[in-house]
Amino acid sequence: MRPMVAGGRAGEPFAPIADFGFLSDCETTALVAPSGNIEWMCLPKMDSPSVFGSILDRDAGYFRVGPAGVEVPAAQRYIPGTMVMETTWWVHGGWLVVTDALLMGPWHHETERSHTHRRAPTDYDADHVLLRMVRCVNGQVQVRLDCMPVFDYGQTPARWEHTGLGYHEAVARGNGINLRLSTDMNVGFEGPLATSRTLLKQGDARFVALSWSEHEPPATYEEAHDRLVWTVHHWQHWLDRGRFPDHPWRSHLQRSALTLKGLTYAPTGAVAAAATTSLPETPGGVRNWDYRYTWIRDSTMALWAFYTLGYDWEANDFFYFITDVAEAAEGNLQIMYGLDGRAELPESTLEHLSGYDNARPVRIGNEAYIQNQHDVWGAIIGSIYLFVRKRDRLDDRLWKIVVKQVEDALANWKTPDAGMWEVRGEPQHFTSSKVFCWVAAERGARLARIRGDMERASRWQQAADEIHADVLDNALDERGVFTAHYGATALDASSLLIPLLGFLPPEDKRVRDTVLAIADELSEDDLVLRYRAHETDDGFDSEEGTFTICSFWLVSALVMIGELERAKALCEKLLSYASHLQLYAEEIDPHSGRHLGNFPQAFTHLALINAVTQVIRAEEGEPPAPLA
Repeated sequence: MRPMVAGGRAGEPFAPIADFGFLSDCETTALVAPSGNIEWMCLPKMDSPSVFGSILDRDAGYFRVGPAGVEVPAAQRYIPGTMVMETTWWVHGGWLVVTDALLMGPWHHETERSHTHRRAPTDYDADHVLLRMVRCVNGQVQVRLDCMPVFDYGQTPARWEHTGLGYHEAVARGNGINLRLSTDMNVGFEGPLATSRTLLKQGDARFVALSWSEHEPPATYEEAHDRLVWTVHHWQHWLDRGRFPDHPWRSHLQRSALTLKGLTYAPTGAVAAAATTSLPETPGGVRNWDYRYTWIRDSTMALWAFYTLGYDWEANDFFYFITDVAEAAEGNLQIMYGLDGRAELPESTLEHLSGYDNARPVRIGNEAYIQNQHDVWGAIIGSIYLFVRKRDRLDDRLWKIVVKQVEDALANWKTPDAGMWEVRGEPQHFTSSKVFCWVAAERGARLARIRGDMERASRWQQAADEIHADVLDNALDERGVFTAHYGATALDASSLLIPLLGFLPPEDKRVRDTVLAIADELSEDDLVLRYRAHETDDGFDSEEGTFTICSFWLVSALVMIGELERAKALCEKLLSYASHLQLYAEEIDPHSGRHLGNFPQAFTHLALINAVTQVIRAEEGEPPAPLA
């Protein structure tokens, strides 16, 4: 049943994807629109059903704190070094600042974690409280609070009731979630809407907290302020652990690191691909997917990024998650998992939701989890190699996983698959899939040598050489440029990984020609497409935007082939496309600069870290650093 909303937001235009702010407590996330609306929040974790979902349908729930009648802020920013946002409004007669945070608190020992999950020395826990603080800094402003949760992806409207604390606290229950609204403003109800109107004068301040667990929300403004300061210090202390170069692009590296930490589900260490589902890759189109899961493919680049920036604890946590699921599956890895490690992610459509700016269908779950994608073996072996290389030893548990993954790669590399872009057309012999199978065999041979198993080392190296020769025999066109798959003439941006993974040295003519062909022929206004949709059977007829991860891959590849000035120019251009909060969605429309797809996108920020690091290393005269 659709909720009937008194004073609701139905009919409002959708904010551009890049205009949203991103909040996280490393268990749940929220997106804040410029209007002050929380338009996306899932509870109790990132891939749970939404409580506020108006980014996908204007009647699916929202939570606004801001000046009455004013939607457009004067400014938005993160408090430096944090995931705490400030939005400032000017109205006739006054200035208002709203500060938003998902609170962090001391480590709660009862928090469930996977059996191999370790804790960083400065780790805090999620407090399960969304705090919104409002302050009038000049003049006077009429403040409006509207909180309308709609549980289970917009299907079950809230039913509010006051608690024993009078008009300052209320509770709504639905879909197994108890939402507790606590504030120092008087709150009333209009059907499913909890609402308040308060006039603030210069120096006045108020708070509102939404909580959903046994953790107590703040009871006073002073307590709310103290807990906000605690949260600010947590993020700043976390950022201080990292290693960031003294460079003009330093802030982009720091924001990317914070975003990746925010997309990490702390109880297991898994990194979500994005915070959202079904934000369209094509405006009004059908390329709408659920990215609130963790992909094995991301592991190698995630470990590389975390290790490079000095976040060994985070790298190891994700690594332990990957090895946990590999062990639980007895080595039969899927390409993706739930953040809690669950294997089944059935895909369905939510017909009752209109979609972001009418882009349908809205999907939850992701059917790609059952696909055969041959890059998975190379991704996990590359990750294990990065992990072991820092220790120079390989224990029995990891060795068992290595043997299973390498042998699976060798048993299957000659067969077609769905490829790393998860096409829903016919399986093909994708070049990138073969390269990742080579990674599995070649890095596997190195690990076997560390282990002292010379028989396997020899056999796996021989298999790696066979795969390598097969790719060179079948994946090059008449120009000597790598193509999307065997027998094709079309280009694919995944070929940019060939030098990054060390398949061929960057000075090889075939590498240089491929990188330059992609830069010149697979780009729109310098930004890189995954492939041209009319040349690749991906199961859809529509076009899409440029994939920002691929553009950052091109930066890294250009550095590796010695085109440093071109790489720097492209990197500068890509950084200019960041949102006002230095965040990225999955794609960018090369003509308008509009961000497309799910947001914020982990893979894009991972590729940014690699690209910026490669440029800075080259400027300092250091050799490029391969991904695995």
